[in-house]
Amino acid sequence: MANCLTLKKSNCKNCHKCIRHCPVKAIRFSGNQAHIIDDECILCGNCVVVCPQNAKQVVDGTEKVRVLLQSGEPVVVSIAPSFVANYEGVGIVSMREALKQLGFYDVEETAVGATIVKTEYERILREEQRDIIITSCCHSINLLVQKHFPALVGYLADVMSPMQAHCSDIKKRIPNAKTVFIGPCVSKKDEADHYEGIVDAVMTFDELTEWLKKERVELKREMDCDPESRARFFPTTGGILKTMAQNVPGYSYIALDGVENCIDALKDIESGKIHRCFIEMSACVGSCIGGPVMEKTHHSTIQDYMAIANYAGEEDFDVAQPDALSLKKHFSVIEHKLPMPSETEIMGVLRQMGKVKASDELNCGSCGYNSCREKAIAVCQGKAEISMCLPFLKDKAESFSDTIVKNTPNGLLVLNENLEVQQINTAARKIMNIRSESDVLGEPVVRILDPAVFLRVRDSGRAVRNENIYLAEYKKYVEQTVVYDPDSHLLVGIMRDITDAESEREKKAMINRKTVEVADSVVEKQMRIVQEIASLLGETAAETKIALTKLKESIDDE
Repeated sequence: MANCLTLKKSNCKNCHKCIRHCPVKAIRFSGNQAHIIDDECILCGNCVVVCPQNAKQVVDGTEKVRVLLQSGEPVVVSIAPSFVANYEGVGIVSMREALKQLGFYDVEETAVGATIVKTEYERILREEQRDIIITSCCHSINLLVQKHFPALVGYLADVMSPMQAHCSDIKKRIPNAKTVFIGPCVSKKDEADHYEGIVDAVMTFDELTEWLKKERVELKREMDCDPESRARFFPTTGGILKTMAQNVPGYSYIALDGVENCIDALKDIESGKIHRCFIEMSACVGSCIGGPVMEKTHHSTIQDYMAIANYAGEEDFDVAQPDALSLKKHFSVIEHKLPMPSETEIMGVLRQMGKVKASDELNCGSCGYNSCREKAIAVCQGKAEISMCLPFLKDKAESFSDTIVKNTPNGLLVLNENLEVQQINTAARKIMNIRSESDVLGEPVVRILDPAVFLRVRDSGRAVRNENIYLAEYKKYVEQTVVYDPDSHLLVGIMRDITDAESEREKKAMINRKTVEVADSVVEKQMRIVQEIASLLGETAAETKIALTKLKESIDDE
């Protein structure tokens, strides 16, 4: 199984698209990376088709085929009948001519093997009178039954697939031949590996196209006139039934495509509701022409069917029918069961995902599972992570952000581009004396604030940061920041109430002014005293001078 599909871890973006489209949920997530669970995978290829990052890829079989060509043995291609839908206007003769240029010995249609298989189905219906027969042409359906409906393995037709029947026939006719199957199917690679000695290598149409391009080999658009065959209908829904004689009395003949439809039918069989049926089952919607590696540029359901119908015919290939024993194929049960968690464990995981009551279980499918309970079981089994629940993550993120918004001391105001209030927190309501957020939600911001700053930021795209303003109507001073988020088309206003700080600043300023005034008064008074002292000292000095002068003169006279 691991030899068929690979995962590019660097490309896996944890989008969960693969698990959403996996019909058997055979994908495990660990470390935000998807891992295919081999024991559960049925190789339907859906994960390859839907992966937007091309993280899941089919292992290329080209190199293995090149080695076969170098062996010197004749290498014969069995090409699936869906090739006429994939390669528009190209018949088997043109295909044979092109592939021989790559070194192949010959090219034949797998429809030869389909003729052998449908003949054996007819014999089983006539001679063995089984209750229910499920066609075993589609390996993905075989794996579905073997892994997920083991009790029904006995209902699979124990007959080789057309690929195996044809390759066996080739090896009987051509001594030492090596066989290569080319088709639109991923699971055929696994079938070839599991049943050794029949099909030596498998390639997809994608791989063949790439090889032809590298070797510059062009396919001629010519529809040949090789013998027609109704077995070419095999790759279409109901194509097997179209080739068969549906004339065994008491049997119903039913054709189903798509894994989901087949699973529903298998459940009915398991419950005993269906009997005496021949059921054609195909994993792909539209059967093989809807295969996962039909080249995407060519895929068109109606056009592909018409291409097959126009190339098919009313007769069968002239094939020597092998004996029934040589066509036998054994199917064994493939165990994959993981332990079913207890109800307590399941409820514990559901609670971790925030599902505390039945109404919390949205069953939205965003994680890829059909229900929250199914997801919880997968978590218990180690296949999924709690973080895959998007509503849980959304609620968790919103709860966390709400906690921050509600408890921050700063006022927060969110507006849309029409300047209508989208969100307001408790701190902002307190600043503006707003009783309830419902009073302003959806209302124009002009009802509560001057919109000028918001208009300026919206139109210019330039944020305003730490701008101090006075909200006169609320008698509040705030430090305001307004930013615009172009991605969400929202304006965010952050207001820090600095009224107390501003009041304290004004109080200090007033004290400082009074202090200065007092100081000025004291200085002025002191200056007056100094001046008065100076005046008094001046008068005294003058009188002293006069007295001393007179004394001096008196002494000189003597």
